[in-house]
Amino acid sequence: MAGMRMIETPFGPAGVDLDRPDGVSRGTLALGHGAGGGVTAPDLVAVRDAAVAAGFTVARVTQPYRVAGRRAPAPATQLDTAWLAVLAEVGGGPLVVGGRSSGARVACRTATAAGAVAVLALAFPVHPPGKPEKSRLAELDTGLPTLVVNGDRDPFGLPPEAPGREVVVIPGAVHDLRKDLEAVAQAVTGWLARR
Repeated sequence: MAGMRMIETPFGPAGVDLDRPDGVSRGTLALGHGAGGGVTAPDLVAVRDAAVAAGFTVARVTQPYRVAGRRAPAPATQLDTAWLAVLAEVGGGPLVVGGRSSGARVACRTATAAGAVAVLALAFPVHPPGKPEKSRLAELDTGLPTLVVNGDRDPFGLPPEAPGREVVVIPGAVHDLRKDLEAVAQAVTGWLARR
């Protein structure tokens, strides 16, 4: 089902796990990982499975710094540039960009440049834990239909709904969203069906 390939970017190779549905694809969902994590995070895997079952091709992108074995993320400009280089090589049909935490931020910042039709943000980090004054909320203002799935106990905060932004709150979930992966997958599947 999955095929890992490497794609060259200006900051080194990025990895792409590509999963295709049976039959004709309805579009591509590109997913990025969190700052210190990878594309095997439980919420990303649950979303991949649900999206493929719903007829989407899913590209889970491993940033070059993680491919190189580093845990500390690269600067935002490098993350964004590498992400866009990968998106230029994958996909077909309507493109939905997304990811979890840091990957969601990258997707939001680059959605317009990537030509995306919508944005999926899992565990969007509104602010660093305990520092609500350092808000990243403006990054969610993509101008595109956006779904945010966050836990109500996420120490990184919970964004409000806004025009064009739907927020699904997972009760009892923290930043990893493991509390109810089925609810995460259902929220994404329902939203993708409307794209």
